[in-house]
Amino acid sequence: MPAAKEGRITQFRNCLILWDHHLIREDFWIRGGKIIDPEKLFYEEQKAADVVVECHGATIAPGFIDVQINGAFGVDFSVETDDIRAGVAKVAKGLLSHGVTSFCPTIVTSLPDSYRKILPQIERRNGSSKGAGVLGVHLEGPFISPREKGAHTPEYITGFDHGFADLLTMYGSLDMVSILTLAPELDNALDIVQTLVSKGITVSVGHSMANLSEGEGGSEGWSDVHHPLVQCHAAISSPGPTSGWTSHQRPGLVLVTDAIAAMGLGYGVHRLGHQTIEVRDNKAVIAGTDNLCGSIATMNQCIQFLYENTECDKVESLEAATLHPAELLNITDRKGTLDYDTDADFVILDSNSLSLLKTYIDGELVWTSGET
Repeated sequence: MPAAKEGRITQFRNCLILWDHHLIREDFWIRGGKIIDPEKLFYEEQKAADVVVECHGATIAPGFIDVQINGAFGVDFSVETDDIRAGVAKVAKGLLSHGVTSFCPTIVTSLPDSYRKILPQIERRNGSSKGAGVLGVHLEGPFISPREKGAHTPEYITGFDHGFADLLTMYGSLDMVSILTLAPELDNALDIVQTLVSKGITVSVGHSMANLSEGEGGSEGWSDVHHPLVQCHAAISSPGPTSGWTSHQRPGLVLVTDAIAAMGLGYGVHRLGHQTIEVRDNKAVIAGTDNLCGSIATMNQCIQFLYENTECDKVESLEAATLHPAELLNITDRKGTLDYDTDADFVILDSNSLSLLKTYIDGELVWTSGET
């Protein structure tokens, strides 16, 4: 696939575009990896399109952003300590076929040695034909409630009795961290949150005994804490009305896959780390049992499920995987919308089913339906 040329103007016609919380019938224009304003193009530059793409009534939406993905395609980000770079690259490439143009590799509760091996190897980068962009790391644990541990190793769970110093002792550098999930009821949590936010790190509540009012109402500082991200596999396992939020200041559901290494492997038995799992009936279970071991949902599946099984309309379903995660990370100036001068990371979808047809990054076609 040819790369987007600097200065080449591409017009996408006969399409619906997700613009300002609505789906509108309007042409879509890009140049040099950015979304451009056609009025300025016509009236100020007096230029026309070099390339015209016929969309046949399809929908154009921003590229999907997954801020909580533990692994995929046989890669577990918390286990691949020796060659995490290759693992991240493999997942990044595979995610293109699911419309994900940016993501946050997620590390679950681990030991200090693991964090110190993994974190220095992960770098923020923009996406390309080689794979989705990396927006930084999401650290989920070990500063969580042992009573809400989920699948996290209980022996590794801890608190921050000595304040922020305990975070640095655990993780080492926080330079590559974009999101940190913790339990706000732990001692010294408010001071920790305020310090993290001052460093530009998003704080999310997770694996916590705290309720909504405790997380947002007790102190002005809690307004910086974001509430649990809506995990697609949880909704699929328990169908019914689904709603979510990030905070009272930023209403809106943030959809995440929370996927494990089995995502994308296909049906059958797979050896992942020390565990043998079986993928069948659209779920991953411990081999020989019916015990679920994690999510194998892809982001495009999550969006379709949300639209088909809840009261969310198409715009709300799409914004849950585009605008809202970008707001969570404070990157809407470049990702998560189709606003002028933002990055030309976008997807083309069937307007009826929202099934994925094409994925673009930096104005370049990086995946199209029917590719193997």
